[in-house]
Amino acid sequence: MKTRTIEYRQGNTVLEGFLAYDTAGPARKPGILVIHEWMGPGPHVKNVAEQLARLGYIAFAADIYGVDVRPDNPKDAAATAAIYRNNRGLLRERGKAGLQELLRQEGVDAERIACIGYCFGGSAALELACSGADIKGIVSFHGGLDAPSRQDCKNIRGKVLALHGADDPIAPPEQVKVFEDDMRAGNVDWQLVKYANTVHAFTNPAAGNDNSRGVAYNADADRRSWQAMKCFFKEIFQE
Repeated sequence: MKTRTIEYRQGNTVLEGFLAYDTAGPARKPGILVIHEWMGPGPHVKNVAEQLARLGYIAFAADIYGVDVRPDNPKDAAATAAIYRNNRGLLRERGKAGLQELLRQEGVDAERIACIGYCFGGSAALELACSGADIKGIVSFHGGLDAPSRQDCKNIRGKVLALHGADDPIAPPEQVKVFEDDMRAGNVDWQLVKYANTVHAFTNPAAGNDNSRGVAYNADADRRSWQAMKCFFKEIFQE
């Protein structure tokens, strides 16, 4: 496996992404854009990128915040994420910049691209899809499911898979209902999978194991959601 840090830009903002790929296998491979949680690019999404590389994909963990912006506590992370939640246009542009950088990488099959996101990154992945980006599939892991508007959802060109904790207080049932309505209004090919006894951030071991906090790791949901993603990729990439 090969990995490297890549500096790129969106406008005047310097961003820092993480690329992972395996030199073995076919010369051209599907590309996966990975978008981070509200704490910014860190060990979790880098580990995800490496796992995707082992599956035979070229994975690029994008940077939405900027090279020098790495919140180290929930208060700062919430404030930073709010900048992009309140400016969906900027969030889309940062997602597009990551996608363009992925497409620049040698060996990436531009006809087979997907985007996955975690928590804040799930929202970012949906925003990228709503911008009309030419991607085959979008996967949200315990992401925010509030799409900007039903009108924008009609721009989604790929299939959507939302992997969700059934007891997630951060994306509660009323938000899930809005997501479902938006997907239907946009005539999107979508799936929603809910995991029982599961709250927010269920794929990240660093979240601990106390469901009462609303944020906790769940090994079963982590394993099941990863398997669901793999099956989804086989379908959209016709593997």
